[in-house]
Amino acid sequence: MKPINMPTVLRCSSVPTLRRILAALALLMAGAHGAATAQSSSTLDDLIIRAEAGDKTATRRLADLYYLGKGGAAKDFKEAARWYLKLAHEGDARSQTSIGLMYARGYGVARDLDAARKWWNLAAAQNEPGAQFNLGLIYSQGQGVPQDYTQAAQWFAQAAQRGHVQAQHNLGMLYHEGKGRQRDPLLAYYWIAIAARQGDNLAQESLKTVSAGMTREQIDTAIGQVNEWFNHAAKIRQ
Repeated sequence: MKPINMPTVLRCSSVPTLRRILAALALLMAGAHGAATAQSSSTLDDLIIRAEAGDKTATRRLADLYYLGKGGAAKDFKEAARWYLKLAHEGDARSQTSIGLMYARGYGVARDLDAARKWWNLAAAQNEPGAQFNLGLIYSQGQGVPQDYTQAAQWFAQAAQRGHVQAQHNLGMLYHEGKGRQRDPLLAYYWIAIAARQGDNLAQESLKTVSAGMTREQIDTAIGQVNEWFNHAAKIRQ
């Protein structure tokens, strides 16, 4: 649909003429809104048809739209959960992560941390960093499982290696506090600095705390290692 070209200046000789122009513009805009709504509905119907036929991309998109309440879909966690579950049972790692989150929060399904952990374990086995981070989080906080910083550090480390910013920060803090990992200021600074460089505000604050107890030489060494991490990541993206 082509956009309506709105005039930048209304040239008119009288108030009645201005009113007629504004009325005409209002009708045009109302028509455009109606067309956009119809288009959203058509897109949603098309996604439903494709999802029911087994199109995984359409199924994921449909689940996301119901979860967010966008694209002509009213926010409906039950519908989102239904479509995420369909993909999760087919082995889709991202959907396994998403449905795990819905079980953890009780969105569209009964809250069930055991079910959440089951789906996250399946996704984590496929190297899905969001699931690995979530597992690290529940072990570090003792949510539905005994608190276990060693397990938490293992999961955070896997997610951090795959670029998960929050996992990088949390792993760094475990190194800083000596929880689940032997205390190591260099590794603490390393992981937190990687997260901070990617714009994580919490990591930027944590970096001040971690660096306060380090020598200039230690910080320079850690910064060199951080630069190497980003150089390696840039080469992978090329």
